[in-house]
Amino acid sequence: MPRPIQTTSALRQGLHALRLTLTMAVPLCLLAGCQTDHISFLDPAGPIAALQRYWFGLLVGGLTLVILPVLIGVPFCLWHYRASNSKATFRPDWDFALPLEFLVWGFPAIVVIAFSLLVWGPERRYSPDRAIHDEPAMTIDVVALNWKWLFIYPDAHVASLDHLVLPQGREVLFRLTSDATMQSFLIPSLGSQIYAMAGMVTRLHLLADRPGRYLGENTQFNGMGFQDQKFAVDVVAPDHFEQWLSQARASTLHLDSATYALLRRQENGRQSAQTLMHDPRAATPSFSEVPVHFFHDIVSRYDPSMTVTSEPLTSVPHTPG
Repeated sequence: MPRPIQTTSALRQGLHALRLTLTMAVPLCLLAGCQTDHISFLDPAGPIAALQRYWFGLLVGGLTLVILPVLIGVPFCLWHYRASNSKATFRPDWDFALPLEFLVWGFPAIVVIAFSLLVWGPERRYSPDRAIHDEPAMTIDVVALNWKWLFIYPDAHVASLDHLVLPQGREVLFRLTSDATMQSFLIPSLGSQIYAMAGMVTRLHLLADRPGRYLGENTQFNGMGFQDQKFAVDVVAPDHFEQWLSQARASTLHLDSATYALLRRQENGRQSAQTLMHDPRAATPSFSEVPVHFFHDIVSRYDPSMTVTSEPLTSVPHTPG
């Protein structure tokens, strides 16, 4: 049967799509090197972020293997079956090829199964509520407000606004809640993202093994001040951390009910700091004399049955009387 005459429109469209893809991909690859330090899990400062970067590499590699046949096969077919190629075989009755079916369906299925085993196995070992090491973790209570973060160090009875200070090499257990809308807590260089919700407490274990200043932020849109809800994370040596705690204990700002009422206002952390300290340059104040049950009182305002401990949280049934 003579081979039908074909136009080159499909080839032109394919080459145009390929040029467009390369035109968009090259600038993105160049811009990838312009990212500021310490704001991505690709620049890890702790074991969790390092694992996330490793898993990200595995996922990218696996997905690349899935789409590689498409990236290679489509241009090849457009080139091989072009109108000017008289040697291309015309098979109008062709409808099945086992190797091709496996390439299209079987190989992606294998990749999905491999990813599922990864999630079910090693990834579960580093679930946010599981400890990283056997040593006791330091507890930090986190309260999400609109549009600021309050960090409470219950063992030291101090707190800070939009400034998180962590000791290098020590595991930290974050207990998070919200006294406003649902928000998302993320320190990219340390890894993991977790939600903070009113009346609930979520747990997150992290560890910072490299000193420096890192970015923390809310990634859940929660109103007009969302873009300002970022905080600095300083990872310091243990002795410097103790010095910071001593300075916080000496703060003249006490975290009492009147102070907290000002913090609950719908404004960013800098505005709250300026109001509290009567200083237009104030940004990240520290608080002393934090009550023992301060965090628990915030949670119980929404759910009186919730108990706040260092263990997995449970609701305690109400008893009559």
